[in-house]
Amino acid sequence: MNSEPLLDQLIEALRCLPGVGPKSAQRMALHLLERNREGGKHLSTMLDAAMERIGRCRVCRNLTEEEICLICGNEKRDKSLLCIVETPSDVMAIEQATGYQGRYFVLMGRLSPLDGIGPEELGLEDLAEQLNNNPPREMIIATNPTVEGEATAYYLQRMAQKQGVAVSRISHGVPLGGELEFTDQSTIAHAFSSRQAVEN
Repeated sequence: MNSEPLLDQLIEALRCLPGVGPKSAQRMALHLLERNREGGKHLSTMLDAAMERIGRCRVCRNLTEEEICLICGNEKRDKSLLCIVETPSDVMAIEQATGYQGRYFVLMGRLSPLDGIGPEELGLEDLAEQLNNNPPREMIIATNPTVEGEATAYYLQRMAQKQGVAVSRISHGVPLGGELEFTDQSTIAHAFSSRQAVEN
Protein backbone atom coordinates (compact mmCIF):
# COMPACT_ATOMS: atom_id res chain seq x y z
CA MET A 1 0.00 0.00 0.00
CA ASN A 2 1.23 3.50 -0.87
CA SER A 3 2.41 5.23 2.32
CA GLU A 4 2.52 8.64 0.60
CA PRO A 5 -0.15 11.08 1.90
CA LEU A 6 -3.34 11.03 -0.19
CA LEU A 7 -3.02 14.75 -0.95
CA ASP A 8 0.44 14.20 -2.44
CA GLN A 9 -0.92 11.28 -4.48
CA LEU A 10 -3.75 13.48 -5.80
CA ILE A 11 -1.30 16.23 -6.79
CA GLU A 12 0.92 13.70 -8.55
CA ALA A 13 -2.10 12.18 -10.35
CA LEU A 14 -3.15 15.60 -11.69
CA ARG A 15 0.29 16.01 -13.25
CA CYS A 16 -0.64 13.46 -15.92
CA LEU A 17 -2.55 16.27 -17.67
CA PRO A 18 -0.65 18.13 -20.43
CA GLY A 19 0.91 21.39 -19.33
CA VAL A 20 0.26 20.74 -15.64
CA GLY A 21 3.37 21.05 -13.51
CA PRO A 22 3.79 20.60 -9.73
CA LYS A 23 2.47 24.08 -8.82
CA SER A 24 -0.57 23.90 -11.10
CA ALA A 25 -1.42 20.41 -9.87
CA GLN A 26 -1.14 21.60 -6.26
CA ARG A 27 -3.45 24.57 -6.98
CA MET A 28 -6.03 22.30 -8.62
CA ALA A 29 -5.97 19.76 -5.80
CA LEU A 30 -6.27 22.42 -3.08
CA HIS A 31 -9.05 24.23 -4.95
CA LEU A 32 -11.12 21.04 -5.23
CA LEU A 33 -10.56 20.11 -1.57
CA GLU A 34 -11.05 23.58 -0.11
CA ARG A 35 -13.76 25.08 -2.32
CA ASN A 36 -15.37 22.58 -4.67
CA ARG A 37 -15.66 19.04 -3.35
CA GLU A 38 -18.88 18.51 -5.31
CA GLY A 39 -17.07 19.52 -8.51
CA GLY A 40 -14.27 17.11 -7.63
CA LYS A 41 -16.73 14.25 -7.13
CA HIS A 42 -18.46 15.05 -10.41
CA LEU A 43 -15.09 15.19 -12.20
CA SER A 44 -14.17 11.82 -10.69
CA THR A 45 -17.45 10.27 -11.86
CA MET A 46 -17.11 11.69 -15.40
CA LEU A 47 -13.48 10.59 -15.68
CA ASP A 48 -14.35 7.08 -14.55
CA ALA A 49 -17.25 6.84 -17.01
CA ALA A 50 -15.21 8.29 -19.89
CA MET A 51 -12.26 5.96 -19.31
CA GLU A 52 -14.60 2.95 -19.26
CA ARG A 53 -16.96 3.82 -22.12
CA ILE A 54 -15.15 5.99 -24.68
CA GLY A 55 -13.35 4.13 -27.42
CA ARG A 56 -12.71 4.61 -31.13
CA CYS A 57 -15.19 4.79 -33.99
CA ARG A 58 -15.04 1.65 -36.12
CA VAL A 59 -15.04 3.77 -39.31
CA CYS A 60 -12.97 6.91 -38.67
CA ARG A 61 -11.14 6.09 -35.39
CA ASN A 62 -12.41 9.27 -33.69
CA LEU A 63 -13.28 9.10 -29.99
CA THR A 64 -16.84 7.99 -29.28
CA GLU A 65 -18.86 5.91 -26.84
CA GLU A 66 -20.76 4.28 -29.72
CA GLU A 67 -19.49 1.76 -32.26
CA ILE A 68 -19.92 4.41 -34.99
CA CYS A 69 -19.51 8.10 -34.09
CA LEU A 70 -22.14 10.80 -34.74
CA ILE A 71 -20.25 12.17 -37.76
CA CYS A 72 -19.89 8.79 -39.51
CA GLY A 73 -23.48 7.93 -38.63
CA ASN A 74 -24.83 11.16 -40.13
CA GLU A 75 -26.29 10.32 -43.55
CA LYS A 76 -26.26 14.02 -44.53
CA ARG A 77 -22.44 14.15 -44.50
CA ASP A 78 -20.74 14.11 -47.92
CA LYS A 79 -19.19 10.65 -48.29
CA SER A 80 -17.19 11.77 -51.34
CA LEU A 81 -14.91 13.95 -49.14
CA LEU A 82 -12.45 12.41 -46.69
CA CYS A 83 -10.32 14.59 -44.42
CA ILE A 84 -7.28 13.00 -42.74
CA VAL A 85 -6.30 14.52 -39.38
CA GLU A 86 -3.83 13.62 -36.65
CA THR A 87 -6.03 13.87 -33.54
CA PRO A 88 -9.63 14.17 -32.33
CA SER A 89 -8.90 17.78 -31.35
CA ASP A 90 -8.20 18.47 -35.05
CA VAL A 91 -11.70 17.18 -35.89
CA MET A 92 -13.16 19.54 -33.26
CA ALA A 93 -11.15 22.48 -34.63
CA ILE A 94 -12.30 21.89 -38.22
CA GLU A 95 -15.93 21.33 -37.16
CA GLN A 96 -15.95 24.58 -35.16
CA ALA A 97 -14.08 26.74 -37.68
CA THR A 98 -15.39 25.59 -41.07
CA GLY A 99 -18.49 24.44 -42.87
CA TYR A 100 -16.85 21.15 -43.85
CA GLN A 101 -19.48 18.44 -44.24
CA GLY A 102 -17.43 15.44 -45.33
CA ARG A 103 -16.02 12.45 -43.44
CA TYR A 104 -12.84 12.10 -41.39
CA PHE A 105 -10.13 9.59 -40.67
CA VAL A 106 -8.23 10.16 -37.41
CA LEU A 107 -4.65 8.88 -37.37
CA MET A 108 -4.17 9.31 -33.59
CA GLY A 109 -0.64 10.52 -34.29
CA ARG A 110 1.83 10.88 -37.15
CA LEU A 111 4.59 8.79 -38.66
CA SER A 112 7.63 8.86 -36.40
CA PRO A 113 9.95 5.86 -36.83
CA LEU A 114 12.23 7.06 -34.00
CA ASP A 115 9.26 6.80 -31.61
CA GLY A 116 8.15 3.46 -33.03
CA ILE A 117 5.10 4.94 -34.79
CA GLY A 118 4.67 3.43 -38.23
CA PRO A 119 1.75 2.92 -40.65
CA GLU A 120 0.27 0.13 -38.51
CA GLU A 121 0.02 2.33 -35.39
CA LEU A 122 -1.84 4.99 -37.40
CA GLY A 123 -4.41 2.54 -38.78
CA LEU A 124 -3.26 3.08 -42.36
CA GLU A 125 -4.28 -0.46 -43.28
CA ASP A 126 -7.87 0.51 -42.39
CA LEU A 127 -7.53 3.67 -44.46
CA ALA A 128 -6.16 1.70 -47.44
CA GLU A 129 -9.17 -0.62 -47.19
CA GLN A 130 -11.54 2.36 -47.20
CA LEU A 131 -9.78 3.90 -50.21
CA ASN A 132 -10.04 0.58 -52.02
CA ASN A 133 -13.64 -0.33 -51.12
CA ASN A 134 -15.26 3.11 -50.95
CA PRO A 135 -12.90 5.63 -52.61
CA PRO A 136 -13.76 9.29 -51.98
CA ARG A 137 -13.77 11.88 -54.77
CA GLU A 138 -11.21 13.90 -52.81
CA MET A 139 -8.92 13.18 -49.89
CA ILE A 140 -7.99 16.28 -47.89
CA ILE A 141 -4.74 15.94 -45.93
CA ALA A 142 -4.85 18.09 -42.79
CA THR A 143 -1.75 16.95 -40.91
CA ASN A 144 0.27 19.55 -39.01
CA PRO A 145 3.18 21.37 -40.71
CA THR A 146 5.89 19.58 -38.70
CA VAL A 147 8.61 17.34 -40.10
CA GLU A 148 6.63 14.24 -39.05
CA GLY A 149 3.36 15.78 -40.28
CA GLU A 150 4.85 16.50 -43.70
CA ALA A 151 6.29 12.97 -43.95
CA THR A 152 2.87 11.58 -43.01
CA ALA A 153 1.21 13.81 -45.63
CA TYR A 154 3.58 12.52 -48.31
CA TYR A 155 2.86 8.89 -47.34
CA LEU A 156 -0.91 9.56 -47.44
CA GLN A 157 -0.60 11.29 -50.81
CA ARG A 158 1.13 8.23 -52.28
CA MET A 159 -1.58 5.95 -50.85
CA ALA A 160 -4.37 8.00 -52.40
CA GLN A 161 -2.67 8.34 -55.77
CA LYS A 162 -2.28 4.56 -56.01
CA GLN A 163 -6.08 4.32 -55.81
CA GLY A 164 -6.62 7.20 -58.26
CA VAL A 165 -8.09 9.45 -55.55
CA ALA A 166 -7.63 13.22 -55.94
CA VAL A 167 -5.57 14.70 -53.10
CA SER A 168 -5.52 18.19 -51.61
CA ARG A 169 -3.54 19.63 -48.71
CA ILE A 170 -4.77 22.36 -46.39
CA SER A 171 -2.74 25.56 -46.69
CA HIS A 172 -0.37 26.65 -43.94
CA GLY A 173 0.82 30.19 -43.76
CA VAL A 174 0.66 33.59 -42.12
CA PRO A 175 -2.24 33.68 -39.66
CA LEU A 176 -5.09 36.15 -40.19
CA GLY A 177 -4.18 39.35 -38.38
CA GLY A 178 -0.51 38.30 -38.20
CA GLU A 179 2.40 40.49 -39.26
CA LEU A 180 5.27 39.21 -41.39
CA GLU A 181 8.01 40.64 -39.17
CA PHE A 182 6.73 38.58 -36.22
CA THR A 183 6.11 35.37 -38.20
CA ASP A 184 8.75 32.62 -38.07
CA GLN A 185 10.82 31.99 -41.19
CA SER A 186 9.53 28.48 -41.96
CA THR A 187 5.92 29.71 -41.89
CA ILE A 188 6.75 32.58 -44.26
CA ALA A 189 8.65 30.22 -46.58
CA HIS A 190 5.73 27.76 -46.64
CA ALA A 191 3.19 30.53 -47.22
CA PHE A 192 5.33 31.99 -50.02
CA SER A 193 5.85 28.67 -51.80
CA SER A 194 2.12 27.83 -51.46
CA ARG A 195 0.97 31.15 -52.92
CA GLN A 196 -2.05 31.03 -55.25
CA ALA A 197 -2.92 33.01 -58.34
CA VAL A 198 -5.38 35.86 -57.85
CA GLU A 199 -8.34 35.77 -60.20
CA ASN A 200 -9.21 38.96 -62.10
